[in-house]
Amino acid sequence: MTCKTQLGDTWDIVAFRELGSCRWTEKLINLNRQYVDTVIFTAGVELELPDVSNERKSKLPPWRTE
Repeated sequence: MTCKTQLGDTWDIVAFRELGSCRWTEKLINLNRQYVDTVIFTAGVELELPDVSNERKSKLPPWRTE
């Protein structure tokens, strides 16, 4: 899955908006190493999104699991 950045996006903003939490920022960066030196994105940069669906469930406390 991919997403396109908006003008002014940063890694943590993209992680939060697309993946639901800033904790996925490192995985997002590692999957898009060609942009590792980018701090603030221009609009339209296509980024690969890591699949965090399994990890998202396993990190929930027992009372929050589905």
